[in-house]
Order: sequence, then C-alpha cells, then structure tokens
Amino acid sequence: MSTRAGFIALIGEPNAGKSTLLNRMVGAKVLIVTHKVQTTRARIRGVALEGEAQLIFVDTPGLFKPRRRLDRAMVAAAWGGAADADVVVLLIEAHRGLTEGVERILEGLGDVTHGRPVALAINKIDRVKSEELLALTEKMNARHDFVETFMISAERGHGVDHLRKWLAEQLPEGPWLYPEDQIADLPMRMIAAEITREKLTLRLHQELPYQLTVETESWEERKDGTARIDQIIYVSRDGHKGIVLGHKGETMKAISKAAREELEEFLGRRVHLFTQVKVRPNWLDEAERYSEMGLEFKDGN
Repeated sequence: MSTRAGFIALIGEPNAGKSTLLNRMVGAKVLIVTHKVQTTRARIRGVALEGEAQLIFVDTPGLFKPRRRLDRAMVAAAWGGAADADVVVLLIEAHRGLTEGVERILEGLGDVTHGRPVALAINKIDRVKSEELLALTEKMNARHDFVETFMISAERGHGVDHLRKWLAEQLPEGPWLYPEDQIADLPMRMIAAEITREKLTLRLHQELPYQLTVETESWEERKDGTARIDQIIYVSRDGHKGIVLGHKGETMKAISKAAREELEEFLGRRVHLFTQVKVRPNWLDEAERYSEMGLEFKDGN
C-alpha cells in the first residue's frame, strides 16, 4: 500500500471548536483550548496517522472581522493556512448556523481554495434537532459546493473517525513528512508558552482578554533529568501587571502551578517553572512578538 501525506486546514469562526477537533484527531493535547475566543494565535500543526496516511493539520486562528494589527495578522495567517493546504475543512456550529461571520468566510472561500476540496463539518450537533441539522446542511450546500458534509461533535468524538478516514483518502500519495512519533512541529518553547497563556486566559478572561502574551525566555536541561523553564509574561499596562500578580502574588502563583503541572504531564518529567511579569506598553506593535507567535508582522498592516 502506498503512503499518503498532506496538509489539512481547519477554518471557521473563533470558538467553532477547531482546537478541540484537532486535539481529538491527533489524540493528544497539542493546542490550547479555552472558552475565550482567539486563543490560537500561531499556525500550529498537529500530526495524525490514519492507516498509511499522515494527516498534518494547520490549525488556523479563527476568522473574524479584524480591528487591530494583531487581529489582522491572525486573519492573514488563517487565510494563508487555507491557501497552502491540500484539503480545507470549514467548521461551523450547529446551534449558531449561518452567522454573519460564516457568510464572510464563504465569500472568501472560493478565492483562496482554488478548486481544492472543501468539506463542511457541522460541529456541536448534540445541541440541535435533526430537522434543524438537515435544513442547515441544505442551506450551506446551496451557498458553496462542498465535496462532503460531516455531522460531528468534536468534544464527544462523534463522527470524528469518519471525518479523519475521509481526509486520509483525499491526501496526495507520497512519503510521510514528519517522523512517526512527532505530534506537533511547534518548538517545545512555544508549546510551554502556550500552556502558560492558556492558564492565564482561563483565570483572567474577564479582566485581560488579549492584552498579554507569554514568551519562553530560556530552557535548560538539567543533569538530574528535570528542565528549568523561564518565562516572561508581557502586559501592556501597569494596572494589568497587578491583575496578573493578584493579591500578594497569589494569582500568579496559582497560574504558575497549573502551568507547571500541565508541562510535567506533557513532558513526562519534573519541571521548574519561573515566571515574571513585565510591562511593555507597545508589545502589540513589536515585530519580534509576532514572530514569537508564528505570525507575520507585515500582515497586520
């Protein structure tokens, strides 16, 4: 049997469930999943195996109406991911249906995919009745010529195996592009930063939605088999620093502990995590911060 390999872009609105679906497909937690929209900033890839096929997922930032430089860079990365892929999957939420945001994605879809197969995946199907699903399927397929439509629940795993098998069949024949044991091409430093940022987002989603970023400053492998990881959390105002630290540093302590525990589970060994919070008023306009997130600074113009 010949091997297959190729890139699959998952596109959709923020919070459509792209990261959850990717984690379900890959079978490991590669991307951070939170209820706060816009948590996936970089074009992180997860790698899944299905029979003789290697599926490389380009998880794109959610497509939305950009307002700031960071937003524009994220939207450019999302469309760029779709343009580079062999197969595109548009993910929509069953209970929200054909929203204004989905309308906007449909408008841009034909220009970007250039005749490559685009499948529709309707997620969170457990939230609506079957007749509503049928009506939504008809409405969506009238708007775009999808090669297949899948009904799934990324969270519960319903329909995901069927989608993965279909995707494997669509990929071009050729050698595998990643070693078999590699689940993501994201450097470990970046995964570590994403894990800490997830904990911050979960804890502070009300106060600081997007005004912070995390960078792994250094990573030291120690002789005893443990790792020392130093991270900087950048915020844009002094007041934000106080929110991140919390009363007597309690908030930051809890966040660091949660991040360290998840890192230890991910790496399968002990980790010494050191975090510090720094104020950088203009980090949203610094090219360096964008490259750390895997985004193009110029795309934010």
